[in-house]
Amino acid sequence: MKRYKIIHRTYYNYTDTVTLGPHHLLLRPREGHDLRIESFILNITPDAKIYWHRDVEGNSVAIANFTSPTQQLMVESEVILLQYNDFPLDFIVADYAVNYPFSYNEGDQFLLSPYRVLPDQKTREILNNWIFKVWKSDEQVQTYTLLQRLTETICKTMGYTVREEPGVQSAEETLSLGSGSCRDFALLFMEAVKCLGLASRFVSGYLHAPLMSSQVGSTHAWAEVYLPGGGWKGFDPTTGDIVGTDHIPVAVSRLADSVPPISGSYAGSAESTLDVGVWVSEY
Repeated sequence: MKRYKIIHRTYYNYTDTVTLGPHHLLLRPREGHDLRIESFILNITPDAKIYWHRDVEGNSVAIANFTSPTQQLMVESEVILLQYNDFPLDFIVADYAVNYPFSYNEGDQFLLSPYRVLPDQKTREILNNWIFKVWKSDEQVQTYTLLQRLTETICKTMGYTVREEPGVQSAEETLSLGSGSCRDFALLFMEAVKCLGLASRFVSGYLHAPLMSSQVGSTHAWAEVYLPGGGWKGFDPTTGDIVGTDHIPVAVSRLADSVPPISGSYAGSAESTLDVGVWVSEY
């Protein structure tokens, strides 16, 4: 078990006074049997009325409504949590899914259908050719081994880049460039997994990197695959390994571009700048 303190601070600065529309905040980690929140503090300036709810995928969403005009929006969250996922390989896959290929049972197929939507035909062809370089269909392989091989291949063959601009590169673009950010690698992995007929979803959260715990960091992204018997298991193509105790999930989605930590709008003619800092440390 590890205990973490996470500070996530965001500043939006405007060149003139603006009126803020509702903002959606995805900042509270996903609690479960392997993660427990001890405390969570959310500070927002200017003052806002906060409404909490869980969305369709079980994420904790805070909606901030503002009444005062401003030239700066500050959102800061501070969370202390216990992470119990010390042994990420300690799970049992259902017998029929140990080796690939396999088919989900009928009930799971219905529930998992949104997470198995295939990319367009051109992208499928590109991804199938790429997968063939990693695994040939006549090769007997365990399902976990294949997924781990895809994870490691992205990590070892792609160049990591920090991209400040919003949005996610397409899988085709990431393969063409040979580089991308963590969210780009997560989407590439997801699309490849779907081409294999498996269910995958995008995860946004935090990563504890011990050598960088005192430095200004950023949010992190990876992917999860549904394995019968094992449930949703995380794979991080940026680090090249299965997700473990250093990963703290905040939000999941079937779409890679739908879970930014903060999203909202403002009215006015001003331009804006963004400044973000994330600190993850053992506590």
